[in-house]
Amino acid sequence: MTAMMRAVAGTGPKVLRIGLIQAGRVIEERIIKQRTSVTVGSSEKNMFVISEGDLPQDFCLFELSGENYHLNFTEAMKGRVAMPSGLIEIAELKSQARSLGDGIYQVGLEDDSRGKVVLGNTTFLFQFVSPPPFQPRPQLPTSVTRGASSVDWPTTVIAAFSFLVHFCAIGSVYSDWLDPVVDYEINVSALVETIKNLPAPPPVEEPVEAPAEKAETPKADAPKAEAPKAAAPKPAPGPSGAKEHLTKAQAAALSNELESLEMATLAALSGVGPATANVLRSGEVPTSALDAAAASEAGVSSAGATGLKLGGAGGTVRPGAVGGGLASIGATGKAAGGGSGTTAVVKGPKGSASIGDASVAGGTVSDAARVVATMRAGFRACYRRGQDENPDIEGKIALSIKVGPTGQVTSVTATKTGNLPQSVVDCVKARANSANFAAPQGGGVAVVQVPVTFVKQ
Repeated sequence: MTAMMRAVAGTGPKVLRIGLIQAGRVIEERIIKQRTSVTVGSSEKNMFVISEGDLPQDFCLFELSGENYHLNFTEAMKGRVAMPSGLIEIAELKSQARSLGDGIYQVGLEDDSRGKVVLGNTTFLFQFVSPPPFQPRPQLPTSVTRGASSVDWPTTVIAAFSFLVHFCAIGSVYSDWLDPVVDYEINVSALVETIKNLPAPPPVEEPVEAPAEKAETPKADAPKAEAPKAAAPKPAPGPSGAKEHLTKAQAAALSNELESLEMATLAALSGVGPATANVLRSGEVPTSALDAAAASEAGVSSAGATGLKLGGAGGTVRPGAVGGGLASIGATGKAAGGGSGTTAVVKGPKGSASIGDASVAGGTVSDAARVVATMRAGFRACYRRGQDENPDIEGKIALSIKVGPTGQVTSVTATKTGNLPQSVVDCVKARANSANFAAPQGGGVAVVQVPVTFVKQ
C-alpha cells in the first residue's frame, strides 16, 4: 500500500505529517497539505489545541519560512530530532539553534528530518512525507447521467393525456353548461305574488294602565251600596310625554315606608342585642349609617301613623331640640304637662385605637390585613367603654390569633402594657375571636400577630 501511494504520489515539496499523543494514546494525526505554519496552545485559533502550563496561549511550533520549515522550541521542551548529522537531543540543539529571545530557539529542518517534541504530558511526532495524490471531484456513473438526460416519451405522453382527461371531467362537473335555463322574469313575478298573499302582521298591542285606586278602610256602619263616584281626572302628561303613575301623597307614603324599612333593617342586623350595640361591639354596621337614619324623616316623630304621637307641630324628634313632643323634655321653660328645667350636654371620654402591620407566622393567610383592618372599630369601642370607668387608661395589646385550617380562629392570646383594665383586654380578645380569615395556604395552622395601640384624646 505504501509503495502504491508513493508511486502515485504527486510531485512537489514534501509536506509535514504530525501526530499528537497524550497519555500514551494517539489523539490526532494530521497531514499539512497546504504547507503552512503549525501553531499550538490553549487558544481555539491554533491548529492543535492543548493546555500546558509552561506553553503560551499561541506558540508557533513549526514555522514555514520561505520553502523550508523551522522548529521552534523552549527550554521546557524535551525530545530528539533526526538531523543530517545524526540523532540529536533538543537540549543539545541550543548550540546550533538561533535564539529568538524570551527563551525560544529556532533550528532549521530538512526534508528528511523527523523526531518528537515532548511538552508536559503531550508528545508531538513529526516527519516529512510526499504530498497525497490529488483527489478528483466525484462524479456520477455514466449510466446514471445518461438516464437523467434522456426522457421516456411514451410514459410522458400517457401521463399528460391522463391529466388532461381528469381535468376536463372535473371542469365539466363544476361548470354550468348542463344547468337548466332560468327565466328570471317568471321567478320574480312568482315571488311578488307570494308576497302579496302573505297575511297582514298582527297589530301591536299597547299596555292599558289601570288608574290607581286609593285603598280605603271599610267602616262597620257604612252602607253596603253607595252611589257611584265621579271618575277622577287623569293626570296631565309631563313635559317629556311620560304619564305620572303615583300622586304626590302616594309617593310620600311610599318614601316613608322605605325609610321605616331601612330603620327596621338596621335594628335587625344583629341577632343578639340592638343594632347600636352591634355597631359598638363588632363594627359591622358603620355609625354613620345610624346617624343618617336618625336625621331622616323616618325617625321618631311627634305625628304620623308610625310616630309616638306625642303631639306638637310634627317633624323629627331629636333630644335637646326645642319644640313639642320629646323636645320639651329637659327644655328651658315649662313644657306641656311637665315642669321646668335646663338642658346640659355631657361629653364622654374619647379614645383612639390604631393597628400596626399584621404579621403571619407558620403559613400564609391571604386576607389577614383586610380582616385585621375591620377589627379597628370594635377595638375602639372596647377602649371607649373602658374609658367610661377610667378616662386616663391607655396602653398597648399584642394579640396572637391562631387560625385553623378552615380559616376560623381557634384561640387568641393577648399581652398588655400600660394601665389597661382586664375588661378592655377581654373585649378585644372577644372581638378577635369572632373574626373569620381565609384558609391558610397548604391547609396548616397560621398565627397572626396584631399590635394594637390605645391612646386617649
